[in-house]
Amino acid sequence: MNLDSLKWDERGLIPAIVQDTTTKQVLMMAWMNAESLRLTLERGETVFWSRSRSELWHKGATSGNIQRVTAIYADCDGDTLLVLVDPAGPACHTGSVSCFFDPLFIPSES
Repeated sequence: MNLDSLKWDERGLIPAIVQDTTTKQVLMMAWMNAESLRLTLERGETVFWSRSRSELWHKGATSGNIQRVTAIYADCDGDTLLVLVDPAGPACHTGSVSCFFDPLFIPSES
């Protein structure tokens, strides 16, 4: 798959799932537009599009918790990215390693 075959939503965005290269833990989900993807590829560090602020944000620019990109995959439909990273610190703004720490459902053992 190449960049031209990616499927962007009506706002020109694509979801990016960020996963730790070593541990395989899912760290976060963020949005990318064509410019943030281009900058990510150029810099080798994650750059996302903030929907709430309507601006690019370089992950870790203020916190130091940058994410060095080791690989990027598109899913089979070309409408979601998987970004593998070596994180320099927690991914979540709360200080948690991963943004996925709040259980919604855990099946009980029978």
